[in-house]
Order: sequence, then structure tokens, then C-alpha cells
Amino acid sequence: MKPESHIVVITASAGGLNAISEILSKLPSNFPAPIAIVQHLAPKHPSMMAEILDKRSPLSVKQAQAGDKLYPGKVYIAPPDLHLLVNLDGCLSLSHSEKVRFVRPSGDVLFKSVAASFKEKCIAVVLTGMDGDGAAGVQEIKKNGGIIIAQDQATCKYFSMPNSAIQTGDVDFIMPLESIARCLMYLIL
Repeated sequence: MKPESHIVVITASAGGLNAISEILSKLPSNFPAPIAIVQHLAPKHPSMMAEILDKRSPLSVKQAQAGDKLYPGKVYIAPPDLHLLVNLDGCLSLSHSEKVRFVRPSGDVLFKSVAASFKEKCIAVVLTGMDGDGAAGVQEIKKNGGIIIAQDQATCKYFSMPNSAIQTGDVDFIMPLESIARCLMYLIL
């Protein structure tokens, strides 16, 4: 996967599993971009999130591993207690570096890692959650020409994360959860 191609990056916290499931279930199996996701998870417990989402989506979903190459139509979920990063060559790496805004994995870390390499081909989505993770990464993606989508308050279980992104002034679309998949398809196709 080269940075000339699109990438979708998503971050979520409380209420995120259902929100992510809603989006992935509406995307076609031939979706023409990879999707990398940071969901805040309990750090000391194994996660079944990739397996759950794989059953709910026509896309192939897996827990990210260091060295994974990005492929269109594939979804990569950050493992518990590890930051997920996209390298310049389009491969994934994992890091146990410092927590950002008290969380690891962090949406900010993922977003910042794709901002410079994918530039205007990066689409970031900030979903339901109780903190401000993602806002700093949103600013970096916008500075490099990418597009930002935030879930609206009416469909959020917790609006703090999308609201923090919106408060940066860099969000392009604020929309109900059920419209996000259609928007992603419109932006990429």
C-alpha cells in the first residue's frame, strides 16, 4: 500500500464497538482503502474485538501485528496496550511508548503517523468516547490536507471525543453514525 492510495483511520472509546460495527457492516467487501482503527481497550486483557467485527462486516478484520502490510478492503485493529502506527512504507508497527492522554493505544498516535505520508489521501473518523483523544491528530491530518469526519452528538453514546475534534475547527463533516459509511464511499470512490 503506497501513500498515493487512500487510508481511513478511526478512533473510538466508550461505545466504540457498536459505532465501529455500524460503519464496517455498511462498507462493501471491495472497499478500495485499508482501515486502521484505535479503540481504547482494557490494557491487561486479550481483545476479541477483531473477531467480533470480522463476523459483523463484509471486510476482513484482524488485530494488527508489527510488519503487517496495508491492503485495500482490510481492517487493522490496534491490540490492547500498544500504539498502532503506519510507517512511511505503508507497513504497520506497534509501540509500547508512553501513553498519550492517559491511553495506549491512542488515536492521536495513529493519526499523526499517517498524516505526513498519506497527506490528502487520509480520511480520519472520530467516534464516540469520553476523552479528547484524536483532536491533536485531527489537526495534524488537516494540516497535511486530509479529511476529517466526526460523529454527531445525537448518535454518540459519549460526545467528548468527537466534540474535542470539532472544537479544533478542522472537522469537515459532522454527521450521524448511520451516514458515515456512505460518506467514506463517496470520498474514496
